[in-house]
This record gives sequence, C-alpha cells and structure tokens, in this order.
Amino acid sequence: MRARYPDREGYVESQGVRICWEQYGEADRTVLFVPPWQIVHSRAWKMQVAYFARYFRVLTYDAPGNGRSGRSLTGYDEDTLAAHALAVLDASSTARASLVCWSRSTWHGMILAGEHPERVERLVLIGTPIGGGPLTRGATFHETRPASEGWEKFNAHYWRREYADFVRFFMDQFFTEPHSTKAIDDGVGWALETTPETLIATVEQAGCKTPMRELLARVRVPVLIIHGTKDGVRSPELSERLHEAIPGSRLVPFEGSGHAPHVRDPVRFNLLVRDFLEPAPAPRRTWSRAMTRPKRALFISSPIGLGHALRDVAIAKELRALHPDLDIQWLAQDPVTRVLEACGESVHPASRRLGSESAHVEAHAGEHDLRVFHAWRDMDEILLANFMTVHDVLETEPFDLVIGDEAWDVDYYLHENPELKRTAFAWLTDFVGWVPMEGPDSREAALTADYNAEMIEQIARFPRVRDRALFVGNADDVVDTTFGPGLPKIRDWTQAHYDFPGYILPFDPAEFADRDAVRARLGLRPDEPVVFAAVGGTGVGQHLLKKVVAAWPHARRLVPGLRMIVVAGPRIDPASLPQAPGLEYRRFVPDLYAHLAACDLAVVQGGLSTCMELTASKRPFLYFPLRNHFEQNVHVPHRLARYGAGTRMDYHQTDPETLAHAIADGLKRPVLYRDVETDGARRAAALIAQLV
Repeated sequence: MRARYPDREGYVESQGVRICWEQYGEADRTVLFVPPWQIVHSRAWKMQVAYFARYFRVLTYDAPGNGRSGRSLTGYDEDTLAAHALAVLDASSTARASLVCWSRSTWHGMILAGEHPERVERLVLIGTPIGGGPLTRGATFHETRPASEGWEKFNAHYWRREYADFVRFFMDQFFTEPHSTKAIDDGVGWALETTPETLIATVEQAGCKTPMRELLARVRVPVLIIHGTKDGVRSPELSERLHEAIPGSRLVPFEGSGHAPHVRDPVRFNLLVRDFLEPAPAPRRTWSRAMTRPKRALFISSPIGLGHALRDVAIAKELRALHPDLDIQWLAQDPVTRVLEACGESVHPASRRLGSESAHVEAHAGEHDLRVFHAWRDMDEILLANFMTVHDVLETEPFDLVIGDEAWDVDYYLHENPELKRTAFAWLTDFVGWVPMEGPDSREAALTADYNAEMIEQIARFPRVRDRALFVGNADDVVDTTFGPGLPKIRDWTQAHYDFPGYILPFDPAEFADRDAVRARLGLRPDEPVVFAAVGGTGVGQHLLKKVVAAWPHARRLVPGLRMIVVAGPRIDPASLPQAPGLEYRRFVPDLYAHLAACDLAVVQGGLSTCMELTASKRPFLYFPLRNHFEQNVHVPHRLARYGAGTRMDYHQTDPETLAHAIADGLKRPVLYRDVETDGARRAAALIAQLV
C-alpha cells in the first residue's frame, strides 16, 4: 500500500508519447517531482509525496520508457524530456511550480528554469551529472567484451546479455549507505519495469541543444543543490562546480549519503526541501515559558493488535496517579482509536494524518498466513510519513515526554536523526529481534540479520535516544537465540539494554475471580459451556473465524448445551462471516478480556496480548499462530511455554471436525498455569514517570 494515493491522475500526449501523471493535495503552491533516468519511475519519490502534499499541491509523472507512461525508442534527448515536464504542468493546469530534480532530470529542471522562467518558482537539484562524463568511465558503450566487471557493465551488449545483473550492480552504486537492502530491492524492481533497449536508446540520444555554460547563465530562480558525499554514481565535485556556476545557489552536501539521499535519508531531505520551498507559515500560536506550561505527554500506540492500546491505557492510568497534572495526548490510528475513545482518552487531531498500518498488514495477509517481517519492510513509506506527522506535532507543540509502544517509525527515525529529538523518549516492546521463518541460508535470514545489526549499531552509537527502554515482560520471556551470524544473543543484549517491569495487564484478574458474577453480568448462564472465538484488532483473522463457524455444527454435537460466541473485532464485519444457526456474533468488544475471563474455552490467534490475558485469567485456550508470522511462531510460544499456557494448533492442518474435537477436549483440560504478575503497569509507569 502507499502512504497516500493521488487525488487526481491522468495522461497527456507529449512529443508523440503518453505521459502518466498524478496529483496529490490541493494547496495553492505546486511542487513537481521530476523523474530521473528511465531506470526508475515516479515511485522513486514515494518517501516525499505524502509529506509534501500536506504543504503543497504535489505533481509526479512517469517519464516515457518506464512506469505507466508510453514506451518509445526515440525522444530521449534532454530537451524532449524537459518538454514532458512542461506538458504535465499544462495538463494539470499549473501556471508555476517549484521543481525537484534528481540525477539526469537536473538537466530538465535547468532547461525549464532557463527557457521558461515564468513557469519555475524554485529549483532543487539532487546528485547532478551536469558537467560529468559518460558512466562508461573511459570505455566504449558499444564495445563488445568477453567479460565485464564493475563499471564495464555499463555497456549495451552487457545489458542485452545480463540486464538483471547490471541492474543489481547499478543499484549497489546508487545506495552506498550500509543497510540499504530495501532501497536496492525497490530500485531493482523499478528497473525491471523497463527494457535494455529503452536504456540503450536513452544513452545514445542523450544531449542538450543549448551549451551548458549558456544554460547555466540563464538560471535566475533560487536553486538548492544536494549531493551525497558517498555518491557512487556521480561525483560530489559536479555539484560543487554547479554551485560555483549558479550565482546565489545553495549547496548542501549530505555527508555519508549515496546517489539518492531523498530515499535513504528522507527525514533530513524532506525538512530541508520543505523549508527551502517556503511553505505557508504555520498558524500563529502562543509561546509559554517551560516552567509555566502544564506537563504533557504524547503517547504513540501501535495499531497492530489492540493489546498495545489496552496496556497503554493501563500505563497512562498509573502515570496520572503519579503525576495528576499530566496531560496525555494520544497519536493513534484505527483500531486503537476505538479503544481510546471507549476509555475516554484524548486523541490528538494529527492522528487523522496517519497512514493505516493495519490496512497495509491486512493487504499482505493470505489465508491465515502473514509474512509480517516483509509486510513491515514494505511499509517503509507509510512508516516515514507517520514519523513526519510525529515530527510536525513535536515541532509545533511543547511536550515533556514521548512514549512509543512499538512505534517503530519513531524509534528508527530518531536514531537516524538524533538531532531531531526534542524531548524525553520512552520505548516499549514485547519482543526484541526479527527472526527468519525460512532457513539459515535463506535471503530472509540475511535480511532479518541486517535489520537487527542496524538496530544494534544505532543504539550503540546513540544510546541517548531511548531515555527508557522497557521490555513488556521478564528477562526469561526473551527468546534465547541470536540476532544473526556474528551478532549477539537476543536475550543477553536485551538484558543489557532494557528494564523489565513484568507483563502489563489491562485488568486485575482478582476482579474476575467470581466467574458466576461476571457471567451473569455478561448474560451467560453458570451451567452452560461457553466458547469465545476472537482474532484481535486487524482483519487478518477472518479465515480462522470462518473455520470456527464451520466447526460449530460438529462442536455442538460433541458438547451438549454448548454456546459459542464469535467476536469479529473492529475491522471485520460480522455480516461478512458465514452465518450458522445457533452461533452468536458480536462486533468490537473494547473489554474483550472480561468476556475471555468468563468463558470456558477460547479459540484465538497467536497474538501475545490475548493469550496472556487468557493466561492471567486461568482460562483454557487454543491458539493458532499465523503461518510465517515470526512473533506468533517464535516469541509468543516461547513465553506461553514458560507459563504452561494454551494449546498450540496448526490452522492449515486443522479441519473443522478436528477443531471441534479440540474444543471438546479443551473444555475438559485442567488449567495449571503460572501466575501472571498484576503490577506491571504500575512498575512501567514508575520507570517512565522519572522522565517527566
């Protein structure tokens, strides 16, 4: 999924080829992101679009030869390519725009600024090739070679023979920053949407009719030049010379960045370019001295599972007991906002800007199957856009504390940009370490190890970013495996970098000790066996609920008087589930833990919160981890085994009749769980309160 989808899109015929363009936002001022060489297309601006659309009317388009634009083997000189940008401005009824140009398209921005100054307001040039030689680095582009190494691969014959290998090599030069696997994979994917013949044509036809010196002399608009100092494609010296040749231009080297700083260092890039393009001034607000303003905390709760919201509300309650004057504002998205509203909490208005992480995860799910690591990895533009929302809130409002419960975007980008940390930051999580679900020699194993290594390096370099790191549980709840080859053990590292307040429950099990009273309050008779089926806060669990529905006729034959209740949750419509006589359906239940405490058996997914709430209530349950969900298959079963809780089931090996027998057996099974501590929220709040 995208962080934001276009408000308007269309095609324009330009120089004999169809150009696909998109518009985001409706602001008065426009910024046009101009695509570079045809090896990528407009999705290369994905880390910019959602954020800039808050301040500007944003235009993007695919250059001919890639993306959704037409294919052609002619028209790849710089003047023709610049004309496409002009055609997009005309088609979108844009009289004047600022241009953000990257690599080869810096030529096109210069041409438009020089020849059509009335159409260009400001100009941003990234990783320019202007003044540089061909990328063949002294060799001949059409020379036939028996073998090619390094930049010798920039060769027409090699592209026709080994295009995929060239693409991988070229993207490695694009992204010279460590831990760039996602950016490289994206680049390779975009490059494979065009053809060797198209790229050969772009090299053969490259050129500008206006001499470079004359073109530079025509540019009179404000110019910002950005270049990564570790650019493996074009030397930073080119931008230095361009800066000297354009009077009044501003050069900002990105130390350590490669050829695409807007991709690998998007926070710094977005803020720099936003300020250069001069957005409309922020609404006027009153400043108050730090000693006179009230204490405020911004609580950011992950939307992937409602357990985060419930435990966070419990922590907030304890924080208020310690600091009665603390104003807690919540930055959250559906379905967390439903829990917060039911609890009377205050949701910050900026929450409406957040991209939906739940919807993204649901889009990646199969039938009770979720490669959650890859879903998270593919959520990069949503995570970046959501972090930019957090940044803007903290930039414009005073807060004394930020609490992030698995707010991965905030934690990651604060470590990437530690100078942006404005206040104390408390971090919570109930698992540490990405774990591959494929074999040790798989690509997934290499990717998870790389992500783990990046996190370890970030925290070693900037320990000050996390003022408090809390693991929701105890030290022995952490899995005793490694982060990857050559990396430390997860448990050892976590013990050195986290505090352990114990598990955090949103309720006290003692309040539900009188089960007859609880059942009476919920409309359940004391003499009837009751089974609840629930699958959490996303729509991923719909297949498990359908299997429960299919098992219902078998189960009621095996268990006389059985009552079964299916809780669809906030993102599943009960009407979308098969209907079965005698089976009960309920929508979202904010206090699901109370219903689970009253049941005789529960059928659930492998989510930690629901399983631990059942453990605390000493209720028998069957849990079905999502296939390929590393947390539900590794971290959660490890913890449940410590408590002796639950019966693990395999969805794909369980048919409805087998499930019915498991339900019948589960109703007879004695419960001998370890106790779950009940003071976790208080202990967590006490640790966090020290930061206020």
